[in-house]
Amino acid sequence: MKLIYNVKDKPKFGQVIVFALQQVLAILAATIAVPAIIGNGMSQSAALFGAGIGTIVYLLFTKFKSPVFLGSSFAFIGSMFAAFAGAASAAAGYAGLVIGAVMAGLVYVVIALVVKFAGVKWINKLMPAVVIGPTVSIIGLSLAGNAVADLQVGKVATANVHVCIICGLVTLFTVVLCSVYGKKMGKLIPFIIGICAGYVVASIFTVIGIAAGNDALKVIDFSVFKGMKIFAVPDFTFVKAFQGFKDVTGTYIATLAAAYIPVAFVVFAEHIADHKNLSSVIESDLLEEPGLHRTLLGDGVGSMAGALFGGCPNTTYGESVGCVAITGNASVVTILATAIICLVISFFNPFVVLLASIPNCVMGGVCITLYGFIAVSGLKMVQKVDLNDNANLFTVATILICGIGGLALNFGKVTITSVATALILGIIVNLVVNKGKKSKD
Repeated sequence: MKLIYNVKDKPKFGQVIVFALQQVLAILAATIAVPAIIGNGMSQSAALFGAGIGTIVYLLFTKFKSPVFLGSSFAFIGSMFAAFAGAASAAAGYAGLVIGAVMAGLVYVVIALVVKFAGVKWINKLMPAVVIGPTVSIIGLSLAGNAVADLQVGKVATANVHVCIICGLVTLFTVVLCSVYGKKMGKLIPFIIGICAGYVVASIFTVIGIAAGNDALKVIDFSVFKGMKIFAVPDFTFVKAFQGFKDVTGTYIATLAAAYIPVAFVVFAEHIADHKNLSSVIESDLLEEPGLHRTLLGDGVGSMAGALFGGCPNTTYGESVGCVAITGNASVVTILATAIICLVISFFNPFVVLLASIPNCVMGGVCITLYGFIAVSGLKMVQKVDLNDNANLFTVATILICGIGGLALNFGKVTITSVATALILGIIVNLVVNKGKKSKD
């Protein structure tokens, strides 16, 4: 899709706020899901604040040339569980979150220094389009199950699956129709319009369900608004961590190193895939300008800063890239405004609760388009590859099958995700088949 606003463009103030709210809606569910999964008293508001801080740090390092939001990383969920499991106290667990994130961030810093002096040509040779294309597709396809699962559930466990699907499909078709047939503003904010439409339908079902005493029609849990405070300071991680540093031992630090550092190397591969994908959207190679070393520094230091406040290492979000591509709005000002809004709303419970009350099925309808875009954008990269050549065919086939099949590897507390495993195998296959071709030639 042709961009309506390019990276350096600055929409009007009112438009920027609306566009930024749309980005918040796109990244919200995943960002606050990580602390909810980890538990141990982690704050969703703090995670939202940390994501905003991390994104601002990233934008500063990338000289405001890379329009993508950083949110809580799912890749480090196992590492975060390990931080709490091996801690001598709950406070020490929070200290472990900070220490682990710093370790992972330092891995990025070291790799950034290597890239700074060695350049990126070796990366382009190691991961050409035949490798990166199907890997980007796998990132989207690996999330397909999440989107479909969300499409079938609401915020109330008793909600009927068919009712939930109706709400999700209303959202999906509203987004599609606005993107295809909408006027300029409609094309720029299809997700806001779609989510609002889905929320209204879900609300109607819920009100009817309450009036009729039919739990199957209750999609939204309105009880979350009861007794809600207007203003509250998030439970920042560093506050609890400060109390737990005294309980940190050498053995515990070794445990954190084993849990966080290997995962950082795995996420590095996904970092490249994400930025290659974003580069194709904005038609500017981010690995060259501002440079891979800057995106790595932004991601690494941003993760440290984000974890200091929210406990979660951050990563660039495919949902954000999809939002940029589908709406045609790559303005980095929008991303900055998104980060600022996340900082502000994390202190105001009504906003956080309202956004968190959006049913899974509604977000599922949105995610079908976002994850679908990621998958399709990877396939577009493969279009330039000669698949009549068996060397290319087997490389693409290996990545797609291993990625879609979910080939993840576990080594103790370290998990190599299916995306990373597929990418690594694809790189190896590509090197082997091309070395054989050269030898034969």
